[in-house]
Amino acid sequence: MIDERETRFGVYVHWPFCAAKCPYCDFNSHVPHRAVDQPRFVRAFAAELSHFAERTAGRTVTSIFLGGGTPSLMAPETVDDVLSRIGALWTVADGAEITLEANPSSVEAERFRGYRTAGVNRVSLGVQALNDPDLKRLGRLHNVAEAKAAVEIARSTFPRLSFDLIYGRPEQTPDEWQGELEQAIAMAADHLSLYQLTIEPGTPFAALFQAGRLTMPDDDRQADFYEVTQSVTAAHGLPAYEISNHASPGAESRHNMTYWRYRDYVGVGPGAHGRLTIDGEKHATATELHPENWLKRVESDGHGLVTDDVLTLEEAADEMLLMGLRLDEGLEIGRYTEISGRPFDPERISALTTHGMIEVLDSQAAGGGRLRVTRAGSSVLDAVVADLAA
Repeated sequence: MIDERETRFGVYVHWPFCAAKCPYCDFNSHVPHRAVDQPRFVRAFAAELSHFAERTAGRTVTSIFLGGGTPSLMAPETVDDVLSRIGALWTVADGAEITLEANPSSVEAERFRGYRTAGVNRVSLGVQALNDPDLKRLGRLHNVAEAKAAVEIARSTFPRLSFDLIYGRPEQTPDEWQGELEQAIAMAADHLSLYQLTIEPGTPFAALFQAGRLTMPDDDRQADFYEVTQSVTAAHGLPAYEISNHASPGAESRHNMTYWRYRDYVGVGPGAHGRLTIDGEKHATATELHPENWLKRVESDGHGLVTDDVLTLEEAADEMLLMGLRLDEGLEIGRYTEISGRPFDPERISALTTHGMIEVLDSQAAGGGRLRVTRAGSSVLDAVVADLAA
């Protein structure tokens, strides 16, 4: 199950703290009741990274992603210590992509310069909306003016910049979204992550929705939003390379491509997940969710792992399908066959192709080419995956 490319992998570091919890968010993020002991977290990150380094000897790190939570609440010294530890444990490829997530409300020019000095070369900003009423409704701590200032600071500090926007918001119209999206593109971003607002169980938005106090766009309106998103970004040279991610050629997120291409990555920090191929077997790892419990576990055991399961061939193949079919490039048919231990059912391929859900690219190439969902198929991706995996 491992090939030469699996010797190159990514490292994800989860910083679990935020200044406030957004009402739509179901990520593992926490609002601390007292100052975070960052040196203690640095020591724990170092210990957990060392644990994974022992299991991945000889491999090369091609990307690092500091996610959260709000990693821009970390002191630059903390970021420097974590990145230095990664560099001491593994070979880090020349030109490796090193991303830090940031919220506009926590952006300071001096702090950003400190991150750049530490080695961060790409920042991802959680802008989410470009009008103040919706920012307030989404629970964001910044306004539009602060978001624009943060983008300018990031642009002048880092070689690469991305920012996130959420569409399909309550009371939003497709025409309003088109204007907002064009404004975002004019802000000189070469990468945009554009997410449709979804109601996640257990969030405040879910409670409001269930109580009838939050109205969401219906399926037809959501389809309109999606079409606007695809057409506007493509017209401005930022086509979708993944269902929710758009970039100018060459500006794709290399770290996230590791996930979608089903390559290996280490996940450290509270609630971090990872996928590692060890001795030909794919391991699914996950760490303790709660920051304080994760710290105690790492300090006693050297890691915070609560899950370290070997995936069956079927489980690994299903994951590869779900991730790879999100990509515009599709997935490698030959690699799927290798991982699953069986080829795709030709009758299912034929039926889905006939119904316009998938297409096979470069079928005469070695390995059988690539399998890709069409625009129609992407709107029912889960059903397509289930059909192919059956």
